[in-house]
Amino acid sequence: MDLTPLWYGVYKASKYVLYPLSWIVVTGLFTLLFACLPITPRRTTWVRRCAFSTLLLLLLTSTPMLATTYIGVLESGHPPFKPVAGSNFDAIVVLAGGIYHKGSLRPSDEAKDASRQRTACGAQLWHQGLAPTLLLTGGDATISRAGPSEASEMKRWALRLGIPESVLVLEEKSRTTYENALETKALLGPARILLVTAAYHIPRAAGLFEKQGLVVTPVACGFQAQHRPREAWARATFYDFIPTVNALLLTTQAVDEVIGILVYWIAGKW
Repeated sequence: MDLTPLWYGVYKASKYVLYPLSWIVVTGLFTLLFACLPITPRRTTWVRRCAFSTLLLLLLTSTPMLATTYIGVLESGHPPFKPVAGSNFDAIVVLAGGIYHKGSLRPSDEAKDASRQRTACGAQLWHQGLAPTLLLTGGDATISRAGPSEASEMKRWALRLGIPESVLVLEEKSRTTYENALETKALLGPARILLVTAAYHIPRAAGLFEKQGLVVTPVACGFQAQHRPREAWARATFYDFIPTVNALLLTTQAVDEVIGILVYWIAGKW
């Protein structure tokens, strides 16, 4: 399923409506709007309500303890992968995590940290002899398709990690997780795969790949939460309740994943 530039642009833009920071900005703007209108008892009440909502949203989305709980629920759905002696798979499939594009300051395109981390996890599995093929999946995620594919940048990193070029397979058409699954199935058929992606992304990715008839063993990579939610609360300190930018990012990732799961489930793809 290849979305046209228009619909892919709509798809990317619509995600911003769902991000917590967008909610905070909207309630803040309503607070400002009501505060700028002539003062009446009713408008004063709405100013207070909007201001309270803005603060509440800010605390719920940028408090580290809450953010790690949200992301931890997603990450704790699958146990860490432990290879069993004698087990083997048809391929190791690594999902892309984005790239940085070159510009007037950055001299060249390069894989984002998430892409490098996932590639490193996949390379480690290959070096353990668990599969003969390392498939890197991720196309050009720009709306105009004017940039390099994410898989091609991951390939450069894989080669630096000692992976022979002969065992690498690149899937360079997909731009969404659903398309990752479709294109992987087209390349491998009903294969037994190790699926490598971020820990919080495993529930959605594994469901989509299994829906395509692939036999999936998830390999969670790059955990954001240190402990399972219950243990995290038991170990919490004062600093875990001070809002931070990183916590807002974690909440955004969790919200994005949950909404993605719901959308694909409603569409019958998960």
